[in-house]
Amino acid sequence: SLKPILLLLWETWGVVSACPFHCVCRNLSESLSTLCADKGLLFVPPHVDRRTVELRLADNFITEVGGSDFVNMTGLVDLTLSRNTIHLIRPMAFADLESLRSLHLDGNRLTTLGPRDLAGLVNLQHLIVNNNQLVKVSAQAFDDFLVTLEDLDMSYNNLRRVPWESIQNMASLHTLNLDHNLIDHIAEGVFGELYKLARLDMTSNRLRTLPPDPLFTGAISPTPYNAVISLNFGGNPLHCNCELLWLRRLIRGDDMETCATPAHLAGRYFWSIPEEEFTCEPPLITRHTHKLWVLEGQRATLKCRAIGDPEPVVHWVSPDDRIVANSSRTSSFSNGTLDILVTVARDDGAYTCIAINAAGEATATVDLKIIPLPHRGGGGEAEDGRRSGGEDDEEDGSRNEGDEEEEGRMVGVQGITSTSAQVRWDLGRLSGAYLVWMYQIQYNCTADETLIYRILPSTTDRFLLKNLVSGVDYNLCVLAIFDDTITSLAATKVLGCTTFATKDVYPACRSLQAHFLGGTLTILVGGVVVVTLLVFTVALMVRHRVCNHGDHLICHDSTKPPAPKTTQRVYAGSKHTPPPIILVKASLLTNAATIKKRS
Repeated sequence: SLKPILLLLWETWGVVSACPFHCVCRNLSESLSTLCADKGLLFVPPHVDRRTVELRLADNFITEVGGSDFVNMTGLVDLTLSRNTIHLIRPMAFADLESLRSLHLDGNRLTTLGPRDLAGLVNLQHLIVNNNQLVKVSAQAFDDFLVTLEDLDMSYNNLRRVPWESIQNMASLHTLNLDHNLIDHIAEGVFGELYKLARLDMTSNRLRTLPPDPLFTGAISPTPYNAVISLNFGGNPLHCNCELLWLRRLIRGDDMETCATPAHLAGRYFWSIPEEEFTCEPPLITRHTHKLWVLEGQRATLKCRAIGDPEPVVHWVSPDDRIVANSSRTSSFSNGTLDILVTVARDDGAYTCIAINAAGEATATVDLKIIPLPHRGGGGEAEDGRRSGGEDDEEDGSRNEGDEEEEGRMVGVQGITSTSAQVRWDLGRLSGAYLVWMYQIQYNCTADETLIYRILPSTTDRFLLKNLVSGVDYNLCVLAIFDDTITSLAATKVLGCTTFATKDVYPACRSLQAHFLGGTLTILVGGVVVVTLLVFTVALMVRHRVCNHGDHLICHDSTKPPAPKTTQRVYAGSKHTPPPIILVKASLLTNAATIKKRS
């Protein structure tokens, strides 16, 4: 009868005393601690007592967590996974840790925190994930413990963006460490509801400016939670202008911030710079569109460029005094450009460009004129509709063919180069039938289907197209915009269309080789001629020198008897006069002998 009781006690004692190999398990006042730090573990031990309250797995070589690692450990309060090589947290890895208060994941190799990586930690108070390689944190990663979290440390990572929308809802947050990251922006008003925040560390990021949050400026009435707030913004490339006056006026014990810009304040500490040097420059509009004429239905681009410190924000106001917002038809860009993709008649009017920054605002007016397209009335259509019958149709058909032939002759392209072409047109017999307001040229090349438009006054009959692409085909049409004299609305008529091709940049590549060969041959032949002339000239000079030396008989008459005797002795046995070069040598020898005899 005692055996079942003894077996039950033995099993109970075995379960309680079960401890993973190389780990140390302690039972202190009914709470079990499993200490497996620095044991060379490659994964979470599978035989950890599920009733463990404290589990320390720091300084091992664990690469990932999840699966059944922490299943049914509902009583675990403190989990330490610091200084491992964890690069992956499987979704729902901590789903059963409903009692966990502290999670240490610092010193690992995490790059992301997904939306369900930390799910289930409904009572988490301390989350330490510093010294990882985080580049992205999901906005839903903290959803299960937004209300309970008191300490969040994400320092020494590679974060450029932080889920501010989640942080601003952490009502119990006491300490927030985001130092030594790549953060360049803090959302405005993100700390306004964090009444318990006592420490914010943003040291060594890439912040150029900081929004004046009510929690820092004292706009929120003092409470026992935020009586003293420690702020650290040092090591950021702060731009010291009027936007940072609020930070300059704060009284803090650790104000190590320095200025990076403007140049005259670079490297100086906040407290050493008088407030009057924290200045801003109001906006100045440097360039903008003054007046723009656009045919109805075409695209209109209004430009407005402004400078200032801080950089101004540009808004556009329509002629009916409304802010122009982005839509399917309008696009407003940060550089001050407003694009109206398809213009309509109601877009006509004066647009106002407003540039705003902390120092003031500047405005400029852009006049947009929409040239309306013809709106044919019912009368015209009815008149055309009454045309029925074979004869009328034949007349219309013959007239249309003639018009098309005439239109083809109305437009021509001349003087085509690789980058330009001269367009000419003539109304011909239509000059008396239409009161032309202006002409429109539209063209595009085969490599790009985008049409390019040119609006020209009615007094012109030619236009030089520039900046064309070399070696491609172009399609071109010329339209006349005129008053139809019936409805007093603008109508358009195609004067003609044509095609042309620009010349190649290198039109004669083969002739280059021919020129090269021809030039080479010319140089060779010319060189031979020059050398021949030089030899002939030297021969004449040598002959002239010999003749002037004193022996005139040999130079002037080769039929006279040879003299003197010395020369005949040198050339005894020869019946002819020796060559000039030999005579030169003989003469030189005679002169040398004479000089030696005299000496």
